[in-house]
Amino acid sequence: MPRPRVLIADDHKIVVEGLKKVLHPDFDIAGTVEDGRELVASAEKLRPDAIIVDISMPMLNGIEAVRQIKKVHEAIKVVFLTMHLDVAYAVSAFQAGASGYVLKHSASDELVTAIHEALQGRTYVTPLIAGKLQQANEEGGHRQADTARGLTSRQREVLQLLAEGYATKEIAAILHISPKTVEYHKYKMMEDLGIKSLAELVRYAVKHGVAEP
Repeated sequence: MPRPRVLIADDHKIVVEGLKKVLHPDFDIAGTVEDGRELVASAEKLRPDAIIVDISMPMLNGIEAVRQIKKVHEAIKVVFLTMHLDVAYAVSAFQAGASGYVLKHSASDELVTAIHEALQGRTYVTPLIAGKLQQANEEGGHRQADTARGLTSRQREVLQLLAEGYATKEIAAILHISPKTVEYHKYKMMEDLGIKSLAELVRYAVKHGVAEP
């Protein structure tokens, strides 16, 4: 019986090498990627059984990447492996389609179990936040890390790239759209959010979990 194939998404090479050692006894490593856009492309190409992904990813954060993947490949299981202890991120992760949520410092103890649970159609939440997540779900899951949910998926993509310092032409090339369309999304977001400058827009992206500081 073939072993489950796992795709690892993390932009820290030391973390990736450590994860390979943790996962190797139970799983085959389908591949590794360092940014969210590469993750979406590799999920399409490699069709792994499971994905291990960090929330904080360059180019496209993990939650946005998983949203895109799950729209097309619902059967791929996703376990988030992150530093974020805030339950709001866990709420967003599960709403995006995750089956597991593990903290990085617990990876050696919990990650293999979380993946097996996901592959069996169950969910796994690190015990440190399980109670808080249950409470958040009982309250309707209204508390979310990415409260920029009023924005469209494309707008959130543009917003993250702007916050990471990419110029309009660079964003256009990355997203395969015209510079004019990038500018439209930028100014539409500023208008809708009541924001007057690009600096304010970047601060908004960081505050609402769309991009890292």
